[in-house]
Amino acid sequence: MPEPRPELSVEEVTRQAAAVLDRVEQAVVGNRESLTLVLSAVLAGGHALLEDLPGLGKTLAARSFAQTLGLSFARAQFTPDLLPADLTGGFVFDQREGSFEFRKGPLFTGLLLADEINRTPPKTQSALLEAMQEHQVTVEGETFPLPQPFHVLATANPVEYEGTYPLPEAQLDRFLVRLSFGYPSEEDEQDVLCRRLDRRQEDIHLEAVTDAAGLLGMQRAVETVPVEDDISRYCVSLAAATRRHPAAQVGASPRGSLGLVLTARAYAVVHGRSYIVPEDVKAVAHAVLGHRIAIKPELWMSDVSELGVVAAALDQVPVPAAREVPATSGP
Repeated sequence: MPEPRPELSVEEVTRQAAAVLDRVEQAVVGNRESLTLVLSAVLAGGHALLEDLPGLGKTLAARSFAQTLGLSFARAQFTPDLLPADLTGGFVFDQREGSFEFRKGPLFTGLLLADEINRTPPKTQSALLEAMQEHQVTVEGETFPLPQPFHVLATANPVEYEGTYPLPEAQLDRFLVRLSFGYPSEEDEQDVLCRRLDRRQEDIHLEAVTDAAGLLGMQRAVETVPVEDDISRYCVSLAAATRRHPAAQVGASPRGSLGLVLTARAYAVVHGRSYIVPEDVKAVAHAVLGHRIAIKPELWMSDVSELGVVAAALDQVPVPAAREVPATSGP
């Protein structure tokens, strides 16, 4: 684990978060809100699933966050023949020493890009699941801790399902947020072209705003932000409402309501506040709860969707009353 740094204030975290987003936007154009949700998930200590069509900047976003956050970066291309040892590493016999030594796999990094995560079989998925939840890997009965911080940004193609393995609900539940970038506007797309032509090369390098120890300090600062009882009850009510929805076979678990609180708290800090308002919860609700809901099979061919269930919960659950808060400046 990196050496501890002096404690950061919430204001310092807000400034650094704004700098991270500004630099990532140099590479990923026109997705400030989605990038904010990804950064909020990282500041909350979680993992993010980017489910979108090819060519919309998912891989670029992961690499850009690794550069600006000063984290070591590894990419694992998930394929049907990928084995657990391809992720975790394994023991190799050292002829000179006459013993086995452990050689680390790509999981031993600060930020792992799990590219096309739904193209690898369940046995390999289970190796990633242990890393995401326990921050460790087990190889031949021996456990190895992963570096801290450790985050997974996974990508998935939501259209082509041939040769894919649907992620089990247990693994989906380990992702703090799931989101998509969507197509850019024509103006943003033109901006992408102009920036590429101006730099005269494909690769783009972004300067680091912080490093691994700094990110741990940012996460500790986020943990100091208090959460009012009415906000936590609001998060619980939203998760419970998804379970009561007539179209939901499975609603959001208590991990969903906890995810709402943690992500909304980080989202508030990114926006320059040391307190959470209901609008923070609403802003992250679709990304946090949508992938934790399963629609009844008989409704698969209808217009009902997981995000529709979340929207219905947001409409039905009463919003906590506003309270007086000190004025603060945004990022």
